[in-house]
Amino acid sequence: MINQYPLWKYLLILAVILVGTLYALPNIYGQDPAVQISSTRGVAVGVPVREKAAAVLKKAAIGYKSMAFHDGRLLIRFNDTDDQLRARGLLAAGVGSDYVVALNLAASTPKWLRDINAKPMYLGLDLRGGVHFLMSVDTHAAVQQSLESDVSDLRTLLRRKKIRYTDVSRDKDTIRLQFRDASDRDRARDLIKAEEGDLTVTEVPSQTKFELHASLSPQQQRTIRNFAVQQNITTLRNRINELGVAEPVIQQQGKDRIVVELPGVQDTARAKEILGATATLAFHMVDENHSAEDALATGHIPAGSRIYRERDNGRPVLLYKRVIITGNQITDASSGLDQESGQAAVFVTLDGKGARIMENTTRKNIGRRMAVVFIDNKVTTNMVDGKPVRVQKKVENVINVAVIRGQFGKRFQITGLDNPVEARNLALLLRAGALAAPIEIIEETTIGPSLGKENIKQGFEAVAMGFLAVLVFMSAYYRVFGLVANLALLLNLVVVVALLSILQATLTMPGIAGIVLTLGMAVDSNVLIYERIREELRNGNTPQASIHAGFDKAFGTIIDSNVTTLIAAIVLFSFGTGPVKGFAVTLSIGILTSMFTAIMGSRAVINLMYGGRKVKRLLI
Repeated sequence: MINQYPLWKYLLILAVILVGTLYALPNIYGQDPAVQISSTRGVAVGVPVREKAAAVLKKAAIGYKSMAFHDGRLLIRFNDTDDQLRARGLLAAGVGSDYVVALNLAASTPKWLRDINAKPMYLGLDLRGGVHFLMSVDTHAAVQQSLESDVSDLRTLLRRKKIRYTDVSRDKDTIRLQFRDASDRDRARDLIKAEEGDLTVTEVPSQTKFELHASLSPQQQRTIRNFAVQQNITTLRNRINELGVAEPVIQQQGKDRIVVELPGVQDTARAKEILGATATLAFHMVDENHSAEDALATGHIPAGSRIYRERDNGRPVLLYKRVIITGNQITDASSGLDQESGQAAVFVTLDGKGARIMENTTRKNIGRRMAVVFIDNKVTTNMVDGKPVRVQKKVENVINVAVIRGQFGKRFQITGLDNPVEARNLALLLRAGALAAPIEIIEETTIGPSLGKENIKQGFEAVAMGFLAVLVFMSAYYRVFGLVANLALLLNLVVVVALLSILQATLTMPGIAGIVLTLGMAVDSNVLIYERIREELRNGNTPQASIHAGFDKAFGTIIDSNVTTLIAAIVLFSFGTGPVKGFAVTLSIGILTSMFTAIMGSRAVINLMYGGRKVKRLLI
């Protein structure tokens, strides 16, 4: 029968309405000001921390709504931002330096919605305030640093194989190797090709000079550049923990740029200090001939030794002052499992100089203990006589003590770790002790929290006013059919919000603009359908035939117009950055949902109203 849907289509539309409503609901509950406590070592925060936090808040007479564990962290919700800010300072001092205390906005979604993984949309920086940095990574410097390391490795290799050379040095992007005769040159060429697969070796034709040129292949240079950017991202992520940022955004943009967004941070100078700080590692032998406890108690520290503290428990460790190697000799580190014991381990790779020193040290000290010291040069700004003064403080902590089981050099592993999470974090520390390549901040933006609230208010008003204007026009111009279009438009808005929430897409001001534009485009489809129906009625067709022809004949035009806009949105997403991507995402989702609601949704309602019965006239 004409203008009737099969049952499955009605059920499909009903299912979309129900699911969309459920997953859009979390956005109406708002957010609570909260403080988030997490561990710097990656392990779960336990009951002792919760009890300590509760005691600190009780002593300061600060009330809170709830205190619960979430994803290995402790989340404390407060009634207002004043209590939140007071609590953060007290908790940071009360729980100790092993934990990061961060400001957060926690969704106040009911438990029954959280159980089905329904979450509110993630708000962008322009809607909640914070600091935005765009950083440029000098990847060319990383390539040059790799070549310097290769120069040292080649010298070591040639000496080990007893091949005489007169000079091994770097000249821009090339390593020059000079020899006394052709025999040494040819032996070196074959050796380098066999041992150093990353280098491309060419012979310099000359009757008087015996010279080779070695350079990195284009593929290897790309690998080094990519690794430098990824390592810098890891470094920045570790350093941002010092700022106490709950949900930082650190991601690569293009080939050599990094975007850093720090919600809730308003002190740009402080953020720059942390991001530009320097950190490194040092390996020392443990002084096992003397007791650290006795030296600490008596104050008599043996000559050539020094007392350090373990990062985990603050226990004193007596180490020799002589540094074996530093983090500058570490080229790579990764976490895994020890094949023999199955325990968590970190696998470290050294450059040529570091490998040679480590070989000599471990050969002479098998059975003794070696310690890894993490050195962080923190820069703080203190107010002295009303003027900001930068103060640099060196913090040195022992992060690992292990027994040397055998001789090792360029590659070795560090064991004795608590769990794989600790091993992974230690590997990050080893890789992120220093930036792999210099970075430069080329763009920075600070957005205040009050401006973020104003943006949310204005964005909501824009959506409401646009929605209301469309409702009034459609109801006045198309009467009953206009009310059906309004119902489809409301469903479209609900489904768009639900999809953004399910995808956990970041909503920005341009994203709100995309939603407003979607409202106008969504009703365009209904206008095309209704005008076609009116045209069919003017041509003398029956109401039922006019409805059927209106939807069918407008379908092709609706698809064409929406697909062309969708292509433009995809291009914006592919080539745009930041806010442009946010606009493209909401526009793309809105286009797809509007086709569903305008074509299927509105026709389903009209079929229920007019389908399967005799109709004399249409209120259109």
